Amino acid sequence: VQLQASGGGLVQAGGSLRLSCVASGRIYDSYIMGWFRQAPGKGREFVARIRWTTGTTYYADSMKDRVTISRDSTKNTGYLQINSLKPEDTATYYCAVTSIVGTSDPSRYYNFGQGTLVTVSS
Repeated sequence: VQLQASGGGLVQAGGSLRLSCVASGRIYDSYIMGWFRQAPGKGREFVARIRWTTGTTYYADSMKDRVTISRDSTKNTGYLQINSLKPEDTATYYCAVTSIVGTSDPSRYYNFGQGTLVTVSS
């Protein structure tokens, strides 16, 4: 499956964005879709994940109050809503999939694609 994230852009602090991740190819029921971000000069950081078949979600503690992950299986698309954006949220956001339940380790995910850049101005 190939994944393409979109929806990023330039936003003022306090604003919101909804990122999309469109999958071309089948997302199997066993898949978990994860969202990650990578700021310049930093490693890839887990944000949230969702189990495709059940919709069960899990969030990074650092962002759980401001993000919501969801999916529309009829559209083969996952979403990440980010609210109350802060300048430190500036990063490239990626979606990826894994078949390993319960992992937030980016090395366990694959098909990251190109990501979508989110820039938050102060």
